[in-house]
Amino acid sequence: MIPSTFDYVAPTTVDEAVAALASAGEDAKIIAGGQSLMPVLRLRLAAPTTLVDIGRIPELRGVREDGGDLVIGAMTTHHDVIHDPLVREHARLLAEATSTVADPQIRHRGTLGGALAHADPAGDLGAPVLVLEATLVAAGPSGRRSIPAADFFDDYFTTTLQPEEILVEVRIPKRTGWAARYEKFNRVAHAWSIVAVAATVQTDGGTIRQARVALTNMAAVPVRAHAVEQALVGQPATADTIRAAAEQATEGTSPMSDGNADADYRRQLARVLTRRAVSTAANVA
Repeated sequence: MIPSTFDYVAPTTVDEAVAALASAGEDAKIIAGGQSLMPVLRLRLAAPTTLVDIGRIPELRGVREDGGDLVIGAMTTHHDVIHDPLVREHARLLAEATSTVADPQIRHRGTLGGALAHADPAGDLGAPVLVLEATLVAAGPSGRRSIPAADFFDDYFTTTLQPEEILVEVRIPKRTGWAARYEKFNRVAHAWSIVAVAATVQTDGGTIRQARVALTNMAAVPVRAHAVEQALVGQPATADTIRAAAEQATEGTSPMSDGNADADYRRQLARVLTRRAVSTAANVA
C-alpha cells in the first residue's frame, strides 16, 4: 500500500526541527531510523501532514562521557550502541539488550531514541533504560527538559513527550563493573519479546550488593521489579536466593493475553526469565 500524501522537512539543527514541528501542528510526525514508522505509513495506520526527518542533525548522534554519566544521542543507531566501547564498559546491559533487537538490517537503521519514543511494550530497550535509571532529554519550544525513565513511558505506544518535543539524548549513570543480562523469550528469531527481563547486579565477595531488574511486555509500559531487587540486595549470590527472589517478579505487573501467550503463561515466563537473567549476571550456575 502507498502512504498518503505528506510534506517533508529535513532540518539540520535541533532548533530547526522543533520549529518545524511547531509550524506543522499536531498531525506532524518525526522520522528517525524509520524502522517502526515506515510500515505504519505504508499501511496507512498513520497519515501525518508533515514528516520531520531528524537524520541530518549531527548533534543527535554518538556517545560521550559527561562526568558520571554516559550520554547517547537519540539518533545513535542500534549497531553503534552495541559496538561502542563506552557503552560496553559503563552500560553493558544496554549493549546486550540492543544486540537482541530484530536483525542486522534493522539494527543498522533503527535508533535508540526512535525505539524509546515508539514505546512498544514489547520493545527491548525500555526495560534496560528503566533499570539503568536513565534520564531522557527532550527539546521543545520552551527549551530542554529532563525526564526520568520511570516517568517517560505513559501507556501503550505513548510517552510523556509533548507533540512539539523531540527526544535528543539519553543520559545513563555509569554502571562500571556491573554484570548484566537481558533474557528474552520469543517464538521465532528476530521477533518481538513475548516476555523479557533486564537485570544488572553488582556483587562483592559472593554477596549481591546492588541489583536492578525490570520486565518487558508485562504491562503497558516497562515495569521495575522492586520486590525482586529488595529480596536480592545483601544476600549471598546463590541459586536458592535467586530462585526465591524471582518468584516475586510478577508483583505490580498486568500482563495481557493475546495470540502469543495468555497472562498466566507470561507470569510464569517472567519468573523463569528473571531467575535466568539474575543467575547469569551474578555468575551463578
